[in-house]
Amino acid sequence: MKPIIEKIREENSLYEQGDSAERAVSTGSSRRDFLRKSAIGGVALGSFMMMPVEDVIAQATSKVNRTSYPSDLRITDLRVATIAGKHIIKIDTNQGIYGLGEVRDGADARYALFLKSRILGLNPCNIEMIFRIIRQFGYHGRQGGGVCAVEMALWDLTGKAYNVPVWQLLGGRYRDKIRLYADTPGVQDPGEFAEKVRLRMEVQGFTWLKMDLGIHLVQSKEGNIVNNKFWAPMAQYDLRDYMGYGNTLHPFTQVQITDQGLADLQEYVEKVRNAVGYEIPLSADHFGHFDINNSIRFGKAMEKFRLAWLEDMVPWWDIEGNKTLSQTLETPILTGEDIYCLRGGFKPLIDARAVDIIHPDLATAGGILETKKIGDYAEENNIAMALHMAGSPVVFMANVHCAAATQNFLALEHHNVDTPWWENLVKMFT
Repeated sequence: MKPIIEKIREENSLYEQGDSAERAVSTGSSRRDFLRKSAIGGVALGSFMMMPVEDVIAQATSKVNRTSYPSDLRITDLRVATIAGKHIIKIDTNQGIYGLGEVRDGADARYALFLKSRILGLNPCNIEMIFRIIRQFGYHGRQGGGVCAVEMALWDLTGKAYNVPVWQLLGGRYRDKIRLYADTPGVQDPGEFAEKVRLRMEVQGFTWLKMDLGIHLVQSKEGNIVNNKFWAPMAQYDLRDYMGYGNTLHPFTQVQITDQGLADLQEYVEKVRNAVGYEIPLSADHFGHFDINNSIRFGKAMEKFRLAWLEDMVPWWDIEGNKTLSQTLETPILTGEDIYCLRGGFKPLIDARAVDIIHPDLATAGGILETKKIGDYAEENNIAMALHMAGSPVVFMANVHCAAATQNFLALEHHNVDTPWWENLVKMFT
């Protein structure tokens, strides 16, 4: 038994052959059919008024790729392949072309798979209509991963159908190069940490840097952290324990940073700044779960190092808390990687001017178009946008197209600089 996709390809090939033969012998095509199939775009119709319809079609489409009829495209399947923990989805069509998307890092592939029944038989080029159908099945955090994976796959498919890059479909590009920033996980020795960050700049060529600057760097030293022994190191990433640190909101941990602890954290940043200088932007992330009072003390202690931003110091949904930090500290405040969509997500944060920079993750925020809408809305309120990314080259390239088409874009995260297999998934063109 032949695979279903092979049957579809054969049927489509026969359909196209028959359609071509019909056009070759018939001059009775309707005007509506002519306009639908010729796709002559901006060509002046006046010059063709005295020509037979088949000659008009032949001339107007002589340089057009006829392997795809976008208006006749239909979704036939949605499948998932998991590579090193990254869930890549593939949406197939009745014309053999397909689109790729990716479920958010840390999310379940089933967030995308259960949307299959909602999109089968639809035209994948009707992206916004399909997004409005499936939008209700996403939510903040990883629960938005399936909707976003489908949305970015539809854009990939549509770009192939029309043979244009996605940034062009979004209205064109503001830039032809995308600035990247590299995350650098912390190590216990400040000098070693500084050297690791320096290599990001001098060897790997990054022009924007980010360092993990959390209490995990200093909590092993007695007298640095109040309530330290109650919380296990790095427990913020273990969400299986409902009563654990990772699921305890920032105001309720009673974790405090002492003056000695702040001094040790300052040493890390000082050594990094001495290694890379002050010309290059340097951001900071992964501070830990502590309340807004300690966030202010922390931020004040870091102001002299002129950091590019402080990331997710308090939860994104704490609008008043973020606004207090933004108004109190000189260093820009940034959040947003777990927010789903503009309406009900980023809009209240932006309307309140609660942050200086928004930070959507395209694989949670709603996909390519929704992320651009978020950026455009932030731009109207004089708020810049950086992009969070911790996935494979599939979602990385989706971010690249969105960044190219969004004016207030600052930098895109590359979270896989040290992952050996990452670039093996990409064919490079020079």
